[in-house]
Amino acid sequence: MTQAIQKGYCTAFPRFGTIPLPMDKRLLDILCCPVSKVPVRPLARPELEALNAAIGAGEVQNVAGNAVRDALAEGLITTDRKVVYRVEDGIPVMLPEEGIGTLQLRDFPSAS
Repeated sequence: MTQAIQKGYCTAFPRFGTIPLPMDKRLLDILCCPVSKVPVRPLARPELEALNAAIGAGEVQNVAGNAVRDALAEGLITTDRKVVYRVEDGIPVMLPEEGIGTLQLRDFPSAS
């Protein structure tokens, strides 16, 4: 099990087969929006909850104009708070067309 954790996953997790571990800080330090080149940071819990509430209400589209139907377990947001990228199984999905603009979110928390 120790080797599995060191590799970033654990096969004993019943639902998905893996337990995503926190994203490596070194990876976060080099990631940025593929379009604007603005750095990203992890989505805070209030931001994630607001986004998932809007997704549940069917109010969210990605940049490509497709409805976002699945709630996010975790995500990254640009430091200017304009675009969110989902993280799936610990892997950031940084495709420009998969970004979610925050201006469409009515109840998105303000910057702290």
